[in-house]
Amino acid sequence: MSECVLIVDDDPVQRRLLENMAQKFGYVAMTADSGEQALRLLTGPDGPRVDCMVLDLVMPDLDGLGVLARLRDAGSAIPVIVQTAHGGIDNVISAMRAGAVDFVVKPASAERLQVSIRNALSTSALAGELQRMKRSQSGTLTFRDIVTRSAAMRPVLKNAEKAASSSIPVLIEGESGVGKEIIARAIHGSGERRAKPFVAVNCGAIPDNLVESILFGHERGAFTGATEQHAGKFVEASGGTLFLDEVGELPPAAQVKLLRAVQEGEVEPVGGRKPIKVDVRLISATNRDLIADVKAGRFREDLFYRLHVFPISVPPLRERPEDIADLARHFLARFGAEEGKTIRAITSEALALLSAHRWPGNVRQLENAVFRAVVLAEGPAIGAAEFPQIAALAQPGNEMSVIEHGPALVAIPEPFHMTPHILAPDISASRLAPDFSPGMMALLDADDHVRPIEEIESEVIRFAINHYRGQMSEVARRLRIGRSTLYRKLESLGLQESINKIEPEPVSQG
Repeated sequence: MSECVLIVDDDPVQRRLLENMAQKFGYVAMTADSGEQALRLLTGPDGPRVDCMVLDLVMPDLDGLGVLARLRDAGSAIPVIVQTAHGGIDNVISAMRAGAVDFVVKPASAERLQVSIRNALSTSALAGELQRMKRSQSGTLTFRDIVTRSAAMRPVLKNAEKAASSSIPVLIEGESGVGKEIIARAIHGSGERRAKPFVAVNCGAIPDNLVESILFGHERGAFTGATEQHAGKFVEASGGTLFLDEVGELPPAAQVKLLRAVQEGEVEPVGGRKPIKVDVRLISATNRDLIADVKAGRFREDLFYRLHVFPISVPPLRERPEDIADLARHFLARFGAEEGKTIRAITSEALALLSAHRWPGNVRQLENAVFRAVVLAEGPAIGAAEFPQIAALAQPGNEMSVIEHGPALVAIPEPFHMTPHILAPDISASRLAPDFSPGMMALLDADDHVRPIEEIESEVIRFAINHYRGQMSEVARRLRIGRSTLYRKLESLGLQESINKIEPEPVSQG
């Protein structure tokens, strides 16, 4: 979605002229015929999101300087370009002191107005990003810092705001890369503990034999290599918030100790003789279906109900396409500053390309795509050419593939597309399981019902291990899971014995 420009002028002819100019530049244009109407639009509880305002200084009742003063009192950071028929230096100084970012003299040329709007939006985006990064590092990130204008996110943020006013345990659910951690940081930054530590732990990235030590701490000499005492994340976060990301990846032994920590408010370090009292606000996150894991015995039921007190489900990016353009500009401002490049905008063609993509990797994938585009860019704007991988997937026939199973044809999105050419040249179909042929994946069983997810997951893992010739680190990396998680899946799916028969590819010593 294009940025929204609000045009405030009491002259209907001038208002229509500026509206047409803004629309020609590719922006969404809104108009107001008075300062009071503009303030109602900007400060109303259900008002539209406005990215920039072109404000006439001379108006009856509430003039432009009055609007600027009211916006400043309300704490608004909307960039304002003032315009007036009187170009005296006194007017310029007064407008700039009141908070305007630029000013133009009526009648402003299209070129001058376009440059002014573009610079105002670019400067505002960079300033907003810098402030957002500072608040994130200081633990004071709020819900206003979350980049979204999607209706699908409104109930999410509303529930998160309610959770922030309490110490209730929160479980944030959603696909990988949707922004679960930023929701957690906003809950912390909007609550009473915002001045205390926010400690984030990725449970899926911790080796099984170190989980208890990292979470609960250990005493010196508790095990081989424990040369000094370690407090643990619970003690580190005491008084503040502990964020357990991918909590569903915790091994059973750690789940037992986590349950005790949540119930009793105390932890027992490895090798310790007495428990330590802790006071933490617990926020967990997962991309798994924990209810299914509970039924399958992979996650403790009593722990689940301790964590699942206040669930918040974050929708994937494909269900909130209105956010794609804003997020892309948000990442552009950050990466442009980090890379030292003066990139002012993303072209409408590039935004259309990004908005049409399904983003299986969600916000994280979009972030990486914009980062790559900033590095590739050679001009002041990013176009579709800077997104070659997205553009290639947008070609007819690449986005969706049809996989045949008996009489049924099932359309499968691009991320799950499996074709024969991805097999290594020396791996034949005979090495794969009989129910997993190259280029074909059965989604329906013999009775024409959808197969259980465990069976499909088992086939994908076996396929990946064959494809990468038993190199488990590469398999885990490509499946985007931790290596310890991969081995747990092998054991729970009953694949360990069959996997041991595969001879791993020799590792080069060079």
